[in-house]
Amino acid sequence: MQLHALTIKDRDTWNATLALLPYAHVLQTWEWGTFKSETTGWQPQRIAFMHQNTAVAMAQILTRQEGPFRIMYVPKGPVLDYTNEALRKEVIAAIKRYAHDRRTIFIKIDPDVVIGTGIPGTPGASTDNLGLQLQQEWEQSGFRFSPDQVQFRNSQIIDLRQTEEAILLDMKQKTRYNVRLGPRRDITIRFGDINDLDALFALYKETAQRDDFVIRPLAYYRKAWADFMKAGLAQAIIAEFRGQPIAHVIIFGFGKRAWYFYGASSNDERHRMPTYALQWEAIRWAKRQGMTVYDFWGAPENFDDENDPLAGVFRFKEGFGGTVVRRIGAWDYPASKAGYALYTKVMPLLISVMQFAARRRLHSSEQSRQ
Repeated sequence: MQLHALTIKDRDTWNATLALLPYAHVLQTWEWGTFKSETTGWQPQRIAFMHQNTAVAMAQILTRQEGPFRIMYVPKGPVLDYTNEALRKEVIAAIKRYAHDRRTIFIKIDPDVVIGTGIPGTPGASTDNLGLQLQQEWEQSGFRFSPDQVQFRNSQIIDLRQTEEAILLDMKQKTRYNVRLGPRRDITIRFGDINDLDALFALYKETAQRDDFVIRPLAYYRKAWADFMKAGLAQAIIAEFRGQPIAHVIIFGFGKRAWYFYGASSNDERHRMPTYALQWEAIRWAKRQGMTVYDFWGAPENFDDENDPLAGVFRFKEGFGGTVVRRIGAWDYPASKAGYALYTKVMPLLISVMQFAARRRLHSSEQSRQ
């Protein structure tokens, strides 16, 4: 298949074309590349692969220098019709050449391709032949399953083509009860905007301190949330009790999909179950936007491991029904085998130290506030 690469330098052209391709993802949008450039130093290159004057594949390639290492990442991409064998092989070959030509030590790809549905070992669970075929092709092409899975591989999704009544009936009984409980306990739901950023961050920080996970400074989330809200790619939904925000979700949307990326709740009034009312409103909002999939974004790597960090939150998510989706995950192509071997040894140690320091700052901040 004869392709030629074209660099796209216009935001509207990029996003509009991307939305038409299979496996399009919000992490491949123009805004995501700009956000990563302005907050974490990744530099985006936006490439469309053209066939007969039509874009048949796209890849927003992020590049960053980490000390002596130059690395590349295609978050949730490249985007293309993976059922087209000739196309996918040509694009993967082009991605490899791109990494070699720019002297990177490796390039990571992470398309949103499904490798199976359902929880392995349970009735109805299945594997996807396309995902299995891609694994084999990539291994033969020199790719390796990445030890650094930047994005969640697994998630719970809801088919929004159903009626609201059908979605409710698919929920577990306790979840359906809790969805209806909030309004009876004086919970009100409203849609937020950029004027709510400080309140959103305060709840997010409170959640991080309670659940012991690391967050970034407020300036990071101002970009992550405000820029996407302004672009029409994100919506904040806030639960209030007597006029005070006590929980929120921030839903990202692109094309026909919605993703539950951020959520937070106060330590107060949790018995009013605001998070259930929020998820139901988010599902209804996505459905009204004409989206066909609501993605809960994040399920355990090992569904049998109660110690998995996502085990508890997954029990909450699966209560809403839907289907577990297991994806192929991130794969690395070592353009420099020696550099890649060194990087994969050094960086986990450095990241561990940075996370430890961030947790100490988070707890020190909480103690000084008390």
